[in-house]
Amino acid sequence: MDKMESSMKAFFLFAGLVLWSGIWLTGFEVVHWILYLPASFFLISALTGICPGMIFFKEVFREKQSDYSE
Repeated sequence: MDKMESSMKAFFLFAGLVLWSGIWLTGFEVVHWILYLPASFFLISALTGICPGMIFFKEVFREKQSDYSE
């Protein structure tokens, strides 16, 4: 089920923990709610191995195949 390498999972885990640490140090009542989104998505991506943002942007920037193959 995992769709990413363990190095990328470790990156998402580290980035998510840094964001949550920053939210905690700033104060949960002070931080704007929008900052919770990337912090949560990073941890979800690290735990599940599925990153919806990467899937979306791979589809958006996918190279189109030509009709003629050489």
